Amino acid sequence: MTTPDTERLERGKRAFADVMTFPAPDDFSPAMTHLLDFVFAEVWQRPALTRRQRRFVTLPCVAAADAEGPLRDHVYAALNSGDISIVEMRETVLHFAVYGGWPKASRFNSAVDEQWARIHDERGLAVPAPEPLLPLTTPSDPEERLAVGEQSFKDINCLPYAPMRDNPFQGAGILNFVFGEMWLRPGLGMKERRLITVACVAFQDAPYPILSHVYAALKSRDVSFAEMDELALHFAAHYGWPKASHLNQVIDDQKRRVSDEWAAEPQVAS
Repeated sequence: MTTPDTERLERGKRAFADVMTFPAPDDFSPAMTHLLDFVFAEVWQRPALTRRQRRFVTLPCVAAADAEGPLRDHVYAALNSGDISIVEMRETVLHFAVYGGWPKASRFNSAVDEQWARIHDERGLAVPAPEPLLPLTTPSDPEERLAVGEQSFKDINCLPYAPMRDNPFQGAGILNFVFGEMWLRPGLGMKERRLITVACVAFQDAPYPILSHVYAALKSRDVSFAEMDELALHFAAHYGWPKASHLNQVIDDQKRRVSDEWAAEPQVAS
């Protein structure tokens, strides 16, 4: 008869193989044991977020952590499982570049190329040609593009105003590219972009972005209160508990703020 600890470890190994699409390592160190029996057997199995949704939290965490093995393994698992398509993965890299930094995104992008080629090599297939980049779906006219960026900024951030145009960071960066193009690209859904963004701002130590993006994800109802709480737990497991503690506090504050705002909204007559 197996002991409860052995049963728990075996459950973790099965969960690891399911999530990662390759067998768990034969490593009985405390770190690996609890990675298996807690992170994979419990956190990844919790129902508030799907396995696919959890990948969009995990990928920015491992891309930001400068951990070569976990980055490689999670990119491979997300693509090999079919949970994330190659188009979605490449959009994830671009979104991460904006909120996590272009140098780290460069390594992330290389890992995607490497693991995509590995998967096709393992299956005895040629790597398919990438999806065409052009034409872009967003306006090419500069004035129209800025106007689209302003409206997109308001809609996505759930705010009545947009930044001033006459500043390179705000005009050329935030309005023209981040909200004038990236958030509107069709290769990734709004919920997925919210999950990536919240994970990124949680590790960046930037006070306003973490507040504003947690607020907007909740206020828009793109991410539910239960999903956001679960995001904090998943983030803790893959990036660290101290930063997750701060994220958790921001979530609590913004849930109260959003609840108060919803309660104050005029009720629609039935």
